[in-house]
Amino acid sequence: MNKILRNRVAFFLFVVPALALYITFYLVPLFKSLQYSVTSWDGITEPVFNGFDNFAKALSDEKFWIAFKNNIYFVSFSVFIQVPMIVFVSILVSGVRRMLDFYKLTVFMPSILSTASIAVIWQFIYSPDAGLLNQILKAVGLDTWTRLWLGDENTAMLSVLVTNAWQWTGFYIVLVLAGIFAIPKEMLEAGEIDGAVGWRKAWLLTIPLIRPVIVVTMLLSITGAMKALDIVLIMTNGGPFGSSEVMATYMYQQAYALGDFGYANAIAIIITVFTAILSLIYHIINKKTSKEAEY
Repeated sequence: MNKILRNRVAFFLFVVPALALYITFYLVPLFKSLQYSVTSWDGITEPVFNGFDNFAKALSDEKFWIAFKNNIYFVSFSVFIQVPMIVFVSILVSGVRRMLDFYKLTVFMPSILSTASIAVIWQFIYSPDAGLLNQILKAVGLDTWTRLWLGDENTAMLSVLVTNAWQWTGFYIVLVLAGIFAIPKEMLEAGEIDGAVGWRKAWLLTIPLIRPVIVVTMLLSITGAMKALDIVLIMTNGGPFGSSEVMATYMYQQAYALGDFGYANAIAIIITVFTAILSLIYHIINKKTSKEAEY
């Protein structure tokens, strides 16, 4: 590796293309978005500089704060419900001795489908009349539980969260399983000799040993929740009455429905900054807890 790093040709072949892609598809759009965020622009005529008016508008925009709140719901659901469920299911699957590959493929399958396909499938499941969910509730005598799931302000957001979790949980389970299977068998056998069996072994040995994988999974869940867009657009389009609107869909509506690209770019910058802040907070908390665990 040291020889490769000292070789200028190898450095050029491996680093420069990746750096060029990073600059072209990340840094340039980011700076362009920052540039347009301080303008009044309809996407056609020449942008007009307006200072921080777009950001001030966001701070006083009630609909933006509803979308912001829904993003917090998205993140909270991912961190406190989805990730623990991922770890729980991963530990269960890791103990399977037969047809392990089948189970891994089954849980991973939804993540390779397009989000549009997932959204349409679950729209049928949530359908008030012929939908699978309401039909099952009726079949078991729970008629009072049936809902207009995607048309009810109280259940629309939760319905989208469940669908999003269903799509991506399998991907994260495969990541966590890779971490579990990488644990040396000698360590697990030593723990079993010391009395760590069943869920006691999982809590005292498996989970601490796969902590780095859980950290990555949680960070990916946070960033994924912050950039959720397509699944909300297709399933509810932010409705009803904005109850499932998130910042990314609100940004999309401002740009392509209302033609206010300056304000949309300001929202994009806010999303980027807020995601960075959340990631930094999580990194600090994780670093602190890691040090406490060492002691």
